[in-house]
Amino acid sequence: MRIASALFAVLFVVLFHCPADASTPSEQPNVVVILVDDMGFSDVGCYGGEIKTPNLDRLAAGGLKYTQFYNTARCWPTRSALMTGYYAQQIRRDRIPGKNWGGGRGKRPAWAPLMSVALKQRGYRCYHSGKWHIDGKVLENGFDRSYRLNDHDRFFYPKNHLEDDKRLPPIAKGSGFYTTTHIADHTIKCWKDHQARQGAKPFFHFVAFTAPHFPLHAPEKDIEKYKGVYEKGWAEVRKSRWAKIKSLGLVNATLSEVERDQGPPYHFAKHLEKLGSDEVNRPVPWDQLTADQKKFQISKMMIHAAMVDRIDQEIGRLIAQLKSMKKFENTLIMFLSDNGASAEIMVRGDGHNRAASMGSGRSYLCLGPGWSTTSNTPFRKHKTWVHEGGIATPLIVHWPNGIAARGQTRHAVGHVIDLWPTIMDVTEPQEQQNSAAKLDRKNQPVRPGKSLTKTFVSDHRMDRELWWAHEGHRAFRQGDWKLVAPKGKPWELYHLKVDRAETKDLSKKQPEIVERLAAQWKQHTERFIKQSRPDNANQNRKKRRNN
Repeated sequence: MRIASALFAVLFVVLFHCPADASTPSEQPNVVVILVDDMGFSDVGCYGGEIKTPNLDRLAAGGLKYTQFYNTARCWPTRSALMTGYYAQQIRRDRIPGKNWGGGRGKRPAWAPLMSVALKQRGYRCYHSGKWHIDGKVLENGFDRSYRLNDHDRFFYPKNHLEDDKRLPPIAKGSGFYTTTHIADHTIKCWKDHQARQGAKPFFHFVAFTAPHFPLHAPEKDIEKYKGVYEKGWAEVRKSRWAKIKSLGLVNATLSEVERDQGPPYHFAKHLEKLGSDEVNRPVPWDQLTADQKKFQISKMMIHAAMVDRIDQEIGRLIAQLKSMKKFENTLIMFLSDNGASAEIMVRGDGHNRAASMGSGRSYLCLGPGWSTTSNTPFRKHKTWVHEGGIATPLIVHWPNGIAARGQTRHAVGHVIDLWPTIMDVTEPQEQQNSAAKLDRKNQPVRPGKSLTKTFVSDHRMDRELWWAHEGHRAFRQGDWKLVAPKGKPWELYHLKVDRAETKDLSKKQPEIVERLAAQWKQHTERFIKQSRPDNANQNRKKRRNN
């Protein structure tokens, strides 16, 4: 009787829980990593936002939604960490604390290839569309096709962009071009070509949207969709988002207080002057704004929402294309942001014309700290800082053939360094599984990330030690304890299990924990200094020892 019951249970699982077009176990999945730029934790609808993101919401409903996933607080360090599996400071792609090497122009060591190089060795075709911000040319780093957008100041008529590492002519004004749409167009073009020429060969695609990074540029029809949504002001929108976040069970916390004195990370007084008196560089109480200032701020958030909305629309097109190719079920899709929403206020590119329509190519606007605080609900601070507002990102994972769970939330702690081991796990050919299939390089340090595959099955707790450093800001998380300090300030201590929004500093009550975590942050830093030392510095050290 027990045997019969067991057989029935197995049959039930096979018939009712396996997709009808499920792949055989030996078939490698396609992998699509979608990275957006400067999007806040609660901007997506299924993470608490009022912005219309039905396609992302459906991906989350058909897959997994992570609540404690992290980036590096800035664009280029996140891209390097995501694509190599190392902290950016380990590989000279962000400034190492106390040293003068690394940074946005640093060159990676030879032992830190991009994920695309490893996937090529596994038989994948590799594609890139959008922002790059990694050292080296795209096609020299394992990719077969690329559209690279270098002009981050013009959404409607970029001047600096390349296809397959060859310079393209500037886009003419009035052409109807919009970068978010074009990035999706290029992605679809690659997939159609892949379908025609590569057959069943698996592919990896790094889709790197530049939106909703400043300048706030969006098609007028998308902006109009948000007319009347933000009239109540940033504080009320933040409250609404927080209520939705709690109802979804995403974050265990008390809503953080608005930091009234926290402005942009860099103060450009002349830029602020160009924008005029309607711009404000502090998240002041809404009722203290003039009528004109309110109108200006409402328009900015409408444009930001439109940019996120347009990303979602283009993701819908990508999903439709995968379905038309019958590849949707066996494609692992991962969606996340490179850092939190930005409090920056500046004017670059073609400048800001106050007479131009807000959101048009002749305007140059940034979200600023008022709405950035709302986008990062319920967390403190913004892009560049390593408090939760700067480093917390949504992560949506969808893969029908590989993940049986549907619409579940994962509270496991993760970091962009985890994408490498996760993707290497799921793309390993059946005949090579449990082998040491990896790139063997001289003096290659062990990658610090952990595979997320166990969390695909259940909300598996991942005991982690995670390290951050950016522009003098520092943080270290071990388990549920987080040590964090803004530049030039002493350590703060938070217990994130009950205070994810970092509202109760326990550093005075728990000095022994502060001391222990600070020592571990220092140990990691010292190890990264040794690993990231430039080659010429290593040569000089050898010469000194020989002399």
